[in-house]
Amino acid sequence: MNWETVIGLEVHVQLATKTKIFSAASTSFGAEPNTQACAIDLAMPGTLPVLNEQAVHYAIMFGLAIDAEIGKTSVFERKNYFYPDLPKGYQTTQLEKPIVGRGAVAIQLADGSTKSIRIHHAHLEEDAGKSVHEGDLPHGSSGVDLNRAGTPLIEIVSEPDMRSIEEAVAFAKKLHSIVTSIGICDGEMSQGSMRFDVNVSVRPMGTTKLGTRTETKNLNSFKFMEEAIEKEVERQIDVIEDGGTIRQETRLYNGDTKVAKAMRSKEEANDYRYFPCPDLLPVIVSDETIEALRRALPELPDARQARFVEQYALSTYDAGVLSSDASTASFFETVATHCGNPKLAANWTMGELSAALNNAGLGFADSPVSADQLAGMVARIADNSISGKMAKQVFEAMWQGGGNADEIIDAKGLKQVTDSGALEKIVTDVLDSNPTMVEDFINSDENKRKKKLGGFMGQIMKASKGQANPQQVNQILLQKLNELL
Repeated sequence: MNWETVIGLEVHVQLATKTKIFSAASTSFGAEPNTQACAIDLAMPGTLPVLNEQAVHYAIMFGLAIDAEIGKTSVFERKNYFYPDLPKGYQTTQLEKPIVGRGAVAIQLADGSTKSIRIHHAHLEEDAGKSVHEGDLPHGSSGVDLNRAGTPLIEIVSEPDMRSIEEAVAFAKKLHSIVTSIGICDGEMSQGSMRFDVNVSVRPMGTTKLGTRTETKNLNSFKFMEEAIEKEVERQIDVIEDGGTIRQETRLYNGDTKVAKAMRSKEEANDYRYFPCPDLLPVIVSDETIEALRRALPELPDARQARFVEQYALSTYDAGVLSSDASTASFFETVATHCGNPKLAANWTMGELSAALNNAGLGFADSPVSADQLAGMVARIADNSISGKMAKQVFEAMWQGGGNADEIIDAKGLKQVTDSGALEKIVTDVLDSNPTMVEDFINSDENKRKKKLGGFMGQIMKASKGQANPQQVNQILLQKLNELL
């Protein structure tokens, strides 16, 4: 039987406020455990929450970015459940009246097609703490770090519109692009700034009734999300084809061990005993506030992609990659503007630099090679001072902290030979030193001659210590060989 996959996402986005959603405690990452949880975060007797206005504005900005309905009146509720890292015994969240209503996000797939993924809603809520099972803790014990407790989140809930892993990953990446571009989230998934809960079900191809879904929680990378979906789809199909039934449950996936397991049976909304939070008034948002936030929105990813195509003459694909987040886009634009060759700038930004950053686990904001440095090197490629092969040596030296391109080129003697007279002499010397190769070239047919040019080029580049301009050499070589035919 052929099966269809149905996927929906719940995405937790940590908002980039300096303080928590209901207190003045810091949200900075990396502090010692339990040093950033105040009495309000712990719901100590006599404390009252005060809503962070910036968190509300950030949530509205997301809604405006996806052209969603904005809840002019939204309400906070208490979601009651017990978990070791939930200090209050409940989570302050939104259910019936969220801050952001229905919207849609367009994704682009590898084949060039586009698809609209519906957003059911996005609501504000506070984060829980974090259970700790490793580090300096005694063997077999666990701890609780409440630094994250009260950190402001928006939870973005999609409709089950995705039908493949590719669509789910494209949607997750698009959301990441949007929230980082408008500045409401730093996008650091390794630090928990963006986490994915994936709802997966399968059904026979051609049917419309949804199958029983499972939810795999707290995936913090696109790669782990892809792996978790693939494993869960295979598991569900195997269970059904073996005559079993799928249980609605919450699951976990460990990206390091590649192990997926059931955590608990899936709760329903009524299990949480939601009720309006008695300590928080309804949030009323005026039309003036909404319009002011709309006017202040930065350039969105789709608009930036279109501008890159028009302004820099890039392909739609290249523009899409380079416009995907604010730091990548800013880096590329600096390189392109300063070197004067956008296509070369795009190639090096997406190619050599991106590969080096990925291998080092770094983002563009932390690149050892600055945008100005890369622009200087690309400019030397564009004016034929160095070849592409030489540029790789220059890039490696810059990555290791060796200075700017011109300094490295001078220090390593990498300047490309472009003087036509000098190049003509090198070509002539190589031809005179290899009469057998020349004779073989003359006596070959046209197809074989093209293949034999590589042998001459290798000899010439060796004679020039790799510094001859390949394009000029090729022209001179062809001219001289044709004269011998």
